[in-house]
Amino acid sequence: MAWVYLVIAGVLEVVWAYAMKLSDGFSKPVPSAVTILTMIASFALLSYSMRFLPLGTAYMIWTGIGAVGAFVLGIIVLGEQMSMLRVGAAILIVSGLVLMKLASTD
Repeated sequence: MAWVYLVIAGVLEVVWAYAMKLSDGFSKPVPSAVTILTMIASFALLSYSMRFLPLGTAYMIWTGIGAVGAFVLGIIVLGEQMSMLRVGAAILIVSGLVLMKLASTD
């Protein structure tokens, strides 16, 4: 279950990053509230998963899901630039996540 909570925490990281972008510097109340609530939930689930998973593994997976998720969301929803170099960087992050999971004993 720790892995499930960790993945959910990572997805919530993408949600709060997107909501933060929409908050326009916390000047819009609804996206600001979504940012804060999903941030708290993401940190809580990360914290819970760290009770059962190694610190380095949990933190790397959480930040990796957030980074790649925000990258993909930025391209699809916000129309951000997609270049071969940026895609290559995302592939390297995902490769690191897979290797970290394979190296984990849990």
